Amino acid sequence: MPKRADLVLDQVKQRALGPVEAPEDWPLEALTRVHDRDYVDFLQGAWAEWSADGRTHDALPLAWSVRGLRDLVPQSIMGRLSYYSFDAGTPITAGTWQAVKGSADVALSGQERLVREGHRAVFSLCRPPGHHAAANYYGGYCFLNNAAIAAQALRDGGAERVAVFDVDYHHGNGTQSIFYDRNDVFFASVHGDPHENFPFFLGHADETGSGAGEGFNANWPLPWGSGFEVWQEAFNQALGRLRDYAPDVLVISLGVDTFKDDPISGFKLESDDYFKIGRALAGLNRPTLFIMEGGYAVEEIGINTVNLLTGFEEAA
Repeated sequence: MPKRADLVLDQVKQRALGPVEAPEDWPLEALTRVHDRDYVDFLQGAWAEWSADGRTHDALPLAWSVRGLRDLVPQSIMGRLSYYSFDAGTPITAGTWQAVKGSADVALSGQERLVREGHRAVFSLCRPPGHHAAANYYGGYCFLNNAAIAAQALRDGGAERVAVFDVDYHHGNGTQSIFYDRNDVFFASVHGDPHENFPFFLGHADETGSGAGEGFNANWPLPWGSGFEVWQEAFNQALGRLRDYAPDVLVISLGVDTFKDDPISGFKLESDDYFKIGRALAGLNRPTLFIMEGGYAVEEIGINTVNLLTGFEEAA
């Protein structure tokens, strides 16, 4: 819903958080540093191919290659919608490519300003979100992984160690999978237990990385109904791991669907809690890029987002 971004932007302006700037247009090569080229090409051309036969309704998958089926890329658009997706709730529409490319441009422009202009923090108001998108599949309203794209751009720009901290209610399965075997990008996430919550198949505490990435992935899954006290305990443990890693730059996947009245989530955070989260993140004392993820159609999405950013600014 475009209204999500409007609610946040209105609060940014009302509280004079900082200058509001438009993003630059970035080349596709910045996306393919993280995503497979064939996947990016699919996203770019999917709607044109889908609508070529006169279809005007949303493009959605029909089947998935599950256990016992072959992992092949079909020729038909219907088959490739199934191949490149992992859920049935993320349609491709006439404006999808323009929206997701623009969202990635916002993330990339944010990381560039952070480095080039030497800011303490930059907020990239991305929409759609990105943390459920992996190198070659989409889902969870996410098509391009904005946080991962920005983290890779920071690495390419000279940062030796980058950390991505996901505080969205839902686990950032896409970000985890992209960096799971790497030790130059540490991924941490506090989220709803995947036994009960989307995305269900990643986000468990025993997922700690593989190969060179062993020990550089950390998850804190929490039960439905968790309030701030329980959430903060896990959050503080994650902060400890991030301090130990000592990243050059910190990327925050900023979801505020942890709010008590969010319509599709199960935590019980209050609006004032977000000030405390922002202040705690500032205590890491690292250049920080905030990337907007989830938080749905409640008026408080803007209040809670800017509360967190204000808490960060006040403590910086």
